Amino acid sequence: MTVSDKTVPLTFVGHHRNTIVGDRRGDPEAPTVLLLHGGGQTRHSWGGTAAVLARRGWCAITLDARGHGESDWHSDGDYSLTAFALDVVEVARVLPVTPSVVGASLGGCTAMLLEGEIAPGSTHAIVLVDVVPLLNEEGTDRIQQFMHERLHDGFATLEEARDAIAAYNPLRPPPSDLEGLKKNLRLGEDSRWRWHWDPRFTSSGPGGNGPSEITDQERMRMACRQLRVPVMLVRGRMSDVVTAEGVDSFRSDVPTAEFVDVSSAGHMVAGDRNDAFTDAVVDFLQRHRG
Repeated sequence: MTVSDKTVPLTFVGHHRNTIVGDRRGDPEAPTVLLLHGGGQTRHSWGGTAAVLARRGWCAITLDARGHGESDWHSDGDYSLTAFALDVVEVARVLPVTPSVVGASLGGCTAMLLEGEIAPGSTHAIVLVDVVPLLNEEGTDRIQQFMHERLHDGFATLEEARDAIAAYNPLRPPPSDLEGLKKNLRLGEDSRWRWHWDPRFTSSGPGGNGPSEITDQERMRMACRQLRVPVMLVRGRMSDVVTAEGVDSFRSDVPTAEFVDVSSAGHMVAGDRNDAFTDAVVDFLQRHRG
């Protein structure tokens, strides 16, 4: 087994002394890419892209965001976008080189706020995956509905979870091997499967503090206007979250940004068309390798 084929488990200490769990692929001394998943996902959503990056000479680190996957749930339910960004600050602080960041949806918003407002200079380059400050409300409402639908009841079987995902995202064929689903679900004491994230993540009420900054379009646009690192926006052409209007607005705020529109892909670009997505990401990062 070569260095690029090996997956090494990592743990980091986040902003609130919370444990952040990750996986590393590739040479730890190579230029580093942090891959930040979307809300409700886990680090395993990046497996294919991380493997290719490692083979192409990068150190690819996939992270479970706080409250997701194997990372700690926050004791006070702090899942603000600021908290997610400050966790990445702590991760980047202990890396041997300034990392590039690939962020999907929530992860992309985290990268925007991190580099544009909270800690400029924390990243070498940024890839935003189907996310801009001006989001289509119809698409975001559909995501919220999907995340809340089985939030507490969960699923009796993995087949039920598979069917729910297929109904939400008809662009992607349902997986024939259900073992992969287990990475995004947790089995409760009542033998029901639930999403592998803290339910308080979706709440901005008592007991939870969700990433409400995402809806503050002016703040997010201001953060984008302050970006001074290479940026690429990758959109799924069939996305109902990022529209052509949202892309135009983003490109007016970040005129130096590159843009790739991936055909036959929706909001979950990396999962819908991983080959085309990964090719675009690798090309961008190689040209801005430094």
